[in-house]
Amino acid sequence: MATSDCYTCGMEAEFDALPPRERVAYDRHWRVAHATGTSLPGWLVLLPRRHITAVHELTDAEAAGLGTWQVRLSRALRAVTGCAKTYVVQFAEAEGFAHVHFHIVPRAGDLPPEHLGAGVFALLRPPEGQRVTAGRADGVALALRAELGGA
Repeated sequence: MATSDCYTCGMEAEFDALPPRERVAYDRHWRVAHATGTSLPGWLVLLPRRHITAVHELTDAEAAGLGTWQVRLSRALRAVTGCAKTYVVQFAEAEGFAHVHFHIVPRAGDLPPEHLGAGVFALLRPPEGQRVTAGRADGVALALRAELGGA
């Protein structure tokens, strides 16, 4: 059940009107969005299309698609961004973001040591002038969508 204080559910309620960055790709169970407030182009978020707050709440059908999405997105990010690998992380603890979501983060080969591993999260809430613009996020989203075959 969607909740009024859930950012993800609010976006899902506007699904048909979402810009490319909020609807990179999707299927019946999952939606892919470009992360907001990041300085890293291609930082994706994989979101269940219904409100859940813990991984154990996934249905078997949702769980079956989870690994496939993570691998497809990692491959698309490598093709579009040239990243060396991707990080896949799930916490869902921030205020307003308890809706389960998986961060799919492109890790460049030359990422500074302080941003390796969990340090990459320092790139998630940088000062306003360092954030990926909506236009750039839309461009990355469209490139990823094309790489995914319009998924």
